[in-house]
Amino acid sequence: MTSPNFGWLFWALLSAGFAALTAIFAKVGVDAINSNFATFLRTLVILAMIAGIVGATGQAQPLGSISPRSYIFLTLSGLATGASWLCYFRALQLGEAARVAPIDKLSTVLVAIFGVAFLGERLTGPNWLGIVLIAAGATLVALRF
Repeated sequence: MTSPNFGWLFWALLSAGFAALTAIFAKVGVDAINSNFATFLRTLVILAMIAGIVGATGQAQPLGSISPRSYIFLTLSGLATGASWLCYFRALQLGEAARVAPIDKLSTVLVAIFGVAFLGERLTGPNWLGIVLIAAGATLVALRF
């Protein structure tokens, strides 16, 4: 089974929609459970879902075909994801979803900065203005006035 060839924007918008649902579902889900255990349960669901997709679509690759560099950076990414999820679920347990999620999305600002600093990506003046506005918007949503 092959996926439709939609562009990056389509998939990014879907990601944003699912991320929004994640915050709402997680906020309700961590109400009466330890946030770390809730993250563990969520991870099991994700693992099963992805394993099913890879298996059903025949996208598995021989482990020996993956470069050591890819293993290192995917491991680091996995560790960062795990740390992010643990922190995110704890924040949701303690705070309001409408305030926690925008602060979490400050990752957009950090990705832009890291992309320029470490990956050699280039952003224009209007791009940087957008990054500043994202930071300001997230802060305004998260603060209580």
